[in-house]
Amino acid sequence: MAGNLPQQACHPATTAVEKDDMVIPIIDFGSFLNGTPADKHAVAVSVVEAFKTSGFLYLKEHGIPPSVVTRVFGSSARFFARPQDQKNSVCWTTPQANRGYLKAGQEKLSTLDDPLAPEILRASIPDLKETMEIGRDNVDGLPNRWPDQIDDEGKNFREVMTSFFSMCKSLHTEVMRAIALGMNLPEHYFDSYVDEGDNNLRLLHYPAVSKELFKKTPTQVRAGEHSDYGSITLLFQDRRGGLQVRSPIGSFVDVTPIADTVVVNAGDLLARWSNDLIKSTRHRVVEPPAVMGEENKSDTYQDRYSIAYFCNPNNNRLIEAIPGTYGDDIKKAKYPGIVAGEYLVQRLSATTTY
Repeated sequence: MAGNLPQQACHPATTAVEKDDMVIPIIDFGSFLNGTPADKHAVAVSVVEAFKTSGFLYLKEHGIPPSVVTRVFGSSARFFARPQDQKNSVCWTTPQANRGYLKAGQEKLSTLDDPLAPEILRASIPDLKETMEIGRDNVDGLPNRWPDQIDDEGKNFREVMTSFFSMCKSLHTEVMRAIALGMNLPEHYFDSYVDEGDNNLRLLHYPAVSKELFKKTPTQVRAGEHSDYGSITLLFQDRRGGLQVRSPIGSFVDVTPIADTVVVNAGDLLARWSNDLIKSTRHRVVEPPAVMGEENKSDTYQDRYSIAYFCNPNNNRLIEAIPGTYGDDIKKAKYPGIVAGEYLVQRLSATTTY
């Protein structure tokens, strides 16, 4: 495939993070969305290389306007500022639905091999966050828990989030096309796996917290170490920071917010799908780094907001090792096939109380 492309192509990637054998690039995705065939191929190779090495990358020129992201953050903050009883009225119900509001302490993120039961983890060191989960609309028996019955702001919230969900779905499709090209597959190989949009838009609020809490409890974090469950995650950060990724040598490396970019990471199901060619890297959210002239004057870490769009294959699709990732006498398919929706319900059931 690559041999038929023009010799000249863009150089889409520069290094955003480089520490402790962890390299995370920033990739110009506009060259994939609007570039020549050679440009698209160069971006695709950069995307897959990042997923094979660190499991993380930043995308710039990704097609979602900064004004839209600002509007979504504002609508999210207004939702979390509501009285507790209003948020509870649209609460999360079941792993099968995975829609609605989760109060602080209701979820404890952990790794697949964590020896402690989630109930023990939640009771001992709860995550310091509340979330709002939004799935695709019009799924029989699994309605979204919209606050549109509460007031006009609730109606606006629904409009803003529905539109943003659609934009992220389109970006998900394009990133999967880049992965396909980067793995020497037809560009549209994954289209029929992701066209339903069985994804999850998660709004996150990490409330203001005393610095003293982290001093008294050194193991306290805002979100525990974990890997994501699905194919990829699109993460939009505010400027507070605190996201860290586990490096190959076991340390944690800051993934500093970069304006007008989206952080993209591979999830466990994509790693499984790729026969572990692609890495699903563990990460966490900790106390934020100090902001010059601001944090040092306060005894409290301010609120942090982020927006995660968890991308998944269609719930009814069987996920088996991708062609080309196995088949010779040395490398075998490591995992049996599994239905995407069943896998995600298993993971959600292990981390959330309801």
